[in-house]
Amino acid sequence: MLRRLRTAPTEPVAPVRSARGTALPMLFASLAGAASVLSLAPVGWWPIQFLTFAFLFYQVGMDTSVRRSTLVGWAFGFGWSVAGMHWLYIALTRFGGLAAPLAVVALCLLGTYMGLFGALATGAATWLRRRWSLPVAAFVLLVLPFCWGLSEWMRGWVFTGFPWAASGYAHNGAPLGGFAPLVGVYGIGVLAALCGACLVMLTQRRRVAAVGIMAALLAGGHALRMVEWTHPQGAPISVRLVQGNISQSEKFTVEHLGKILGVYHDLVTAAPADLIATPETAIPIFPHQLPEGYLEGMAAYAGRTNSHLLLGIPLMDPDGRYTNSVLGIARHVPPYRFDKAHLVPFGEFVPPGFRWFIDLMRIPLGDNKRGAPLQGAFAVKDQLVLPNVCYEDVFGEEIAHQLRSAARPATMLLNVSNLAWYGESVAIAQHLQMSQMRSLETGRPMLRATNTGATAVIDARGEVQARLAPYVRGTLAATVQGMAGMTPYILLGNYLLLALAALSFAAAWLLGRRYRTSSEKNSEKSSEQSSETSSKTRSKTSLDTASKVA
Repeated sequence: MLRRLRTAPTEPVAPVRSARGTALPMLFASLAGAASVLSLAPVGWWPIQFLTFAFLFYQVGMDTSVRRSTLVGWAFGFGWSVAGMHWLYIALTRFGGLAAPLAVVALCLLGTYMGLFGALATGAATWLRRRWSLPVAAFVLLVLPFCWGLSEWMRGWVFTGFPWAASGYAHNGAPLGGFAPLVGVYGIGVLAALCGACLVMLTQRRRVAAVGIMAALLAGGHALRMVEWTHPQGAPISVRLVQGNISQSEKFTVEHLGKILGVYHDLVTAAPADLIATPETAIPIFPHQLPEGYLEGMAAYAGRTNSHLLLGIPLMDPDGRYTNSVLGIARHVPPYRFDKAHLVPFGEFVPPGFRWFIDLMRIPLGDNKRGAPLQGAFAVKDQLVLPNVCYEDVFGEEIAHQLRSAARPATMLLNVSNLAWYGESVAIAQHLQMSQMRSLETGRPMLRATNTGATAVIDARGEVQARLAPYVRGTLAATVQGMAGMTPYILLGNYLLLALAALSFAAAWLLGRRYRTSSEKNSEKSSEQSSETSSKTRSKTSLDTASKVA
């Protein structure tokens, strides 16, 4: 039988030692965190996430030990991260040249670090519970979900951020996805955690309120999907998205360079389109290293067919620094350039003190120069196309910032990626899911040109309209309508989430204060009643004694 959660003490007390062990709850928490990956693509069983959150919150609510709650939260985050990012093992061993044992250690170290955010969420929530003497409902419904959401938000920017597999991504096609234009992926993570909290409250004699809150969230998200936050802009354009399917083991080798250049030349010039886009570093060498006339031939084709080309290619500046870039070519238009700004630690830049680790691997182009935070879009007829490179589309707030800060905001987004690093893993499906979230947040279509998949066209409602099969060579042709207008998330970013968190914590504090006051009054009343009863007993005893003496 499930036990009721303990209520926080109403008076400041010394830290308590948990009456229960910690090792077994940590083990189960890590397994629950790992099971949460089933809520993400490609499986997509999003209700599982509610259950895993409920398990975590129930474990944290079993007592008021900050230490125990911190350890359980860390274990949950560790399991979540290792299961959600296990595909990094492929890049480290198959293409990075790292020995398998070292790759396992590296993956576990990453999980150890990522677990710290889960530890922060549950540890801070329990500390607030003790500090404010919170009743169970305030702790579970108002504090725990927002502490979880804030920890994920922090995971998105601390040490440049690594927000892969954030909980909100599980709900692109689920009812909670309707909240994306308002609060973004981290806000949806809070709402998912709140649904898990409602399941916990079913064990605490709050069944009607818990069911009502959960039903309201799911119904509200479904209703918000009917809202049109943006509107069509200009005429649709024809696009062709190129998928070269070049093996990562061949991509940066001299003996295969001629074949790679030939593949992309043929795919790009196979048919005209308003926009033709290639994957990240489709051309794997610098322009000055290309055969004579290669880019000139591409430009001539663009001029003859009135096509606009966006080519993934590394570019070198006069100072010798190089960037992971997208080069735009069109008739009668100066060359366009977009440089990747949010670089991958260890893959595209070397964190201080980790040169030794990079030297163990064989990663080409591993120390890039950052692009500018704000860069203009590429004009294609009536549309403005804003590129992002590889996992830059995981940082929704940065894309929202570019849209709201631009004099002429982009009408569609383009992600160019090379996920061949991760072989035939879930990374491709997960990355597609993240691109869908960016469309939901911004109300704009997202085009994806990738090396091995997922090459796709996503509409402004986050739905995949067309997709090329992964691990094949070819192009995806589609007609895409650009969108204009600002969603609340574009305008406010994650500030709305932070404001809601502040309000939730303020409400919890007020409830805790009222709970303390009520408890103190009840304690005083009980003490008075006890004193009165004791006094009456003493008086009766005195009278009985006097009577016996008489």
